[in-house]
Amino acid sequence: MSYTALYRKFRPDNFDDVRGQDAIVTTLRNQVKMGRIGHAYLFCGTRGTGKTSVAKILAKAVNCTNPSDGNPCNRCAVCRMINSGSSMDVVEIDAASNNGVDNIREIVDEVKYSPTESRYKVYIIDEVHMLSAGAFNALLKTLEEPPSYILFILATTEVHKLPVTILSRCQRYDFKRITVECITERLKELLLREGLTAEEKALRYIARMADGAMRDALSLLDQCLAFYPGKTLGYENVLEVLGNVDIEVFAKLLRFITHGLVAECISILDEIVLAGRELVQFTIDFTWYLRNLLLLKVSGEMEELLDVSADQLALLKHEAAVAGAETLVRYIHIFSELSNQLKYAVQKRVAVEVALIKLCRPEMETDYSSVVERVRRLEEMLESGNFAAPVREVNADAKALVSEKAETESASRELAKALPEDLKQVASKWGIILQKLPQALRIVLSAARPSVGSESQLLLVFDHEVDQKWVDSEVHLEEIKKAVESVVGKEVKISIVLSKEPSGSVKNPYPDLTKIIKKIPVELLDE
Repeated sequence: MSYTALYRKFRPDNFDDVRGQDAIVTTLRNQVKMGRIGHAYLFCGTRGTGKTSVAKILAKAVNCTNPSDGNPCNRCAVCRMINSGSSMDVVEIDAASNNGVDNIREIVDEVKYSPTESRYKVYIIDEVHMLSAGAFNALLKTLEEPPSYILFILATTEVHKLPVTILSRCQRYDFKRITVECITERLKELLLREGLTAEEKALRYIARMADGAMRDALSLLDQCLAFYPGKTLGYENVLEVLGNVDIEVFAKLLRFITHGLVAECISILDEIVLAGRELVQFTIDFTWYLRNLLLLKVSGEMEELLDVSADQLALLKHEAAVAGAETLVRYIHIFSELSNQLKYAVQKRVAVEVALIKLCRPEMETDYSSVVERVRRLEEMLESGNFAAPVREVNADAKALVSEKAETESASRELAKALPEDLKQVASKWGIILQKLPQALRIVLSAARPSVGSESQLLLVFDHEVDQKWVDSEVHLEEIKKAVESVVGKEVKISIVLSKEPSGSVKNPYPDLTKIIKKIPVELLDE
């Protein structure tokens, strides 16, 4: 037997099974119970919200020989014929391919004949906005004064394209987008019926990606289950199948952007491309991430509007303190424009790279938002008293650069040899240590530099006071100590430090141990 897609297998067959359209369902059921059936209905709304499904349920309900509380029984002969598509009295027409005057004239001619085995003869015209002007005119008179046994149900995703003369002859019902909570609960219910399991976080992500469409959610779930048959569907699995990017990557990218680190931003983009992620979806998701930060930034009462888990909400609250509202608005504008450009761009990666450089380098632009960003950075420099340019931006003489590089490498070797064994292990396994920490703490620590202090202490150096204060608490320090001890096997003294010099500054007194360990060969470390 051939496989049936989930959205077809679990299509609602009665009003109780419809999700997210309670007001519409209640109204239609009451009309069926009271026998107050209209002659023409217009169902409008975005794709996958249940327009056609409700139309078929209504067609069954008005013709069912044994209805129950306004619901079709799905057991009588009429219901079975409608479900199988063999009923001569329920006609479904696709206006996209039957949009001419002749197609509508056929309907007008058929309307003269009474139903063969049912109470009502129902015409369901899907995507009715595709009808031509002549076809609409041909339908007008019949739609206004049909025989008592005729019922028209029109469905469309673009109601603004319908003539006013059509709208005025129908009872209009607007199908709203289905909430993430409603879609998630429906997915759980269907997985239970199928005997399958999935993480809550994975289902919520699928629900959010569906953008309010239940059908899209079921199609995405079907796709993910096919990739991991017989296994519990995890959040990471969903990201891999759909080609999307985790929120942790967005948090790191935003920090690199706010610090003006172009090379690091391009490196993250390179990882995203190599992982097979879709760049169009990446720009949409990152714009959504910035939007969430902006809402939290402008008002603490916006939490209910953010469809995120408790862990992600805690991370968003902390990240919202990193960038200003004006800066976030500028970022959103640039990425919104990028989303439109990528639809037609041949070199999508180049377009994304240019957008990231524009975010990091506001001095390259002259629009108002860029000027505001440049002023903000100048104010930060004035407050910190630091006017030194990063080393990689200093346009020095070539010989001086070579000499400085040699001196730096020599100092790094001496420092690397003098490091205690436990700090060498911490530096070489810093990535593993971060993975053992909670998500919010892991993101914030990714902006820190492991360094060495007096008495061989491990220093975690931050450039921003917000990060330093948040990590410098008993709870977070204890979590970091446990993670370090589990990897290194020793207890290491840890201190949190706020640097007055940026990480790229020549005057910075806190060297990054992870970079030093990477540069020094293993044999030199063991000498």
